[in-house]
Amino acid sequence: MRMRIISGIFKGRLINVPQSKDIRPTTDRVRETLFNLLNNRIDFVDIEVLDFYSGSGSLGLECISRGAKHVTFIERNFQIYKNLLENIKSLGVENQCKVVKSEAIYYSKQLPEKQYDLILADPPFFKEDVYDVVKNLKANNFLKEDGTVVIERSIQTKATDILNFGVEPFKKVGDACLYEIHK
Repeated sequence: MRMRIISGIFKGRLINVPQSKDIRPTTDRVRETLFNLLNNRIDFVDIEVLDFYSGSGSLGLECISRGAKHVTFIERNFQIYKNLLENIKSLGVENQCKVVKSEAIYYSKQLPEKQYDLILADPPFFKEDVYDVVKNLKANNFLKEDGTVVIERSIQTKATDILNFGVEPFKKVGDACLYEIHK
């Protein structure tokens, strides 16, 4: 399967999405909605981005296409990690990316190398470690003072998500709920 970059310098370029039960790529519709909303809230130029549960890298690469200075990708699965490296290379943005092969929960427990303007998390819909990841991000000061965490989850986990994140989704798109969390 292939996905397209929606906007920016790589608009229309395609990236590969590996066939795996461990990956649930964000649909074009959800990505387009998410980035349209984010465009009204943040300036992508020169921001630092952290992309958890990266998969194909579509969210982080969309940020680079729109002007982000650097994206750190966190992906645990080796085959998906290798595909992500190939997608980065196909766009020629290796110098703007760092790819870490790690569980999101483990990475979030560490002290960050730097703080981020935007943190994206698109875990498998029913994976609940994202709640601890968010707690760790706050506890370990991953976000810059005016930074934002955006999480994509299933409508089916909405009640549990609201309880754990402490916020209502800021947008529903199909069966996806988008949550925005600040420092």
